[in-house]
Parts: sequence; structure tokens; C-alpha cells
Amino acid sequence: MTKKLTRADLLSLETYHEQRVSMRASLMAHKKRRTLALGEHATLYFEDTMTVQYQIQEMLRAEKIFQAEAIQEELDAYNPLIPDGDNLKATFMLEYEDVDERRRALEKLRGIEDRVYLKVGDEERAFAIADEDLSRENDVKTSAVHFLRFQLSPEALGLAKAGGALAIGIDHPEYQTEIAPVPEPIRASLVSDFD
Repeated sequence: MTKKLTRADLLSLETYHEQRVSMRASLMAHKKRRTLALGEHATLYFEDTMTVQYQIQEMLRAEKIFQAEAIQEELDAYNPLIPDGDNLKATFMLEYEDVDERRRALEKLRGIEDRVYLKVGDEERAFAIADEDLSRENDVKTSAVHFLRFQLSPEALGLAKAGGALAIGIDHPEYQTEIAPVPEPIRASLVSDFD
């Protein structure tokens, strides 16, 4: 099981300030192997312990949080984004620069968050379980940001660990795309979440 973060894993505000530039450089290189564009307007940012720790450290820094209870609240909010050993978790973003185009697209793309999938070899597609904390769509539109969990079957998990190719895509009437196979540096990084 992938390790969840505790207060002991976090740096003090002072230490983080001193190490922030080097930590950011390491994180950006790491995130490059965990980011997958799905067409022109959708991107998956796969989370893990390192990406979540950085997000928490940045939140503590920005909000100048140093009280134990407030730090624990941040840990409780972000720890669910860390994979559990038999799944992948990702932030899914729909990105449109033009505000009017974004509004129209989010109206047409209602339900897209439930149509993102991961496929290992010839196994069945594992469609994302979206927004377990709260719904991010309404009767008019979907949100530009969703949190997804890809829960793998034991067979797919074993195949992924054995080197099986990954495919990731979207099967929505208004947005269809697939990356197959997922490039090796990204596949290797994602499979490292299966421990």
C-alpha cells in the first residue's frame, strides 16, 4: 500500500522555505512522467505521495499554517489523493483558454469525468470513479477539474506489474480519444504506484 503522509513527513515552514527551489525542480521532473494529455483540452495529472506532499507544503506555506490541528486538516484533505496500491488517482482538467469556449464545452461535456478509462493489455476498461468527495457537475455543466480513481481488477493489476501495456482514453459522445500505448516513462511511473 502506498504510504499516506503524516505530520512527520512534512517540513517546517522555515525548512521548506530553504529547500523550496530544489524541491520544486525535483517535483517538476517527477510530474512530467505523471502527466498525460488526452487530446487538445483534457489532461490527467496522476497523483502520488510526492505530488501530494508538495501540494500540502505549498498550502501550508501560502496560508502560513503551523498549528498541529490545521496541519492535520490539510493532511486529511489531501491524503485521499494518494493511490492505495491497487488503483491510480489523478486530477483531471478540462482546459480551454477562451472563457466562452470553456463555458460551451463544459455544457457539452457533462458526464465526461465518468467516461475516462484505463485499460491494461486486453483486460476490460476500468472507467474512472469520479469526485468521491463531492459532485462537481450540475444540471447545466461539468466542472473543469475532477478527481478520479482508476480501480484495477486483480487480473489487470497483475498484468500491469508484469509489464502489460497501458491505454488511457475518453469515451464521451463529444470527446473521444485514446493514448495507446501510454509512453514508457509514464507507464513505468504509474505502475510504481502498484505496491
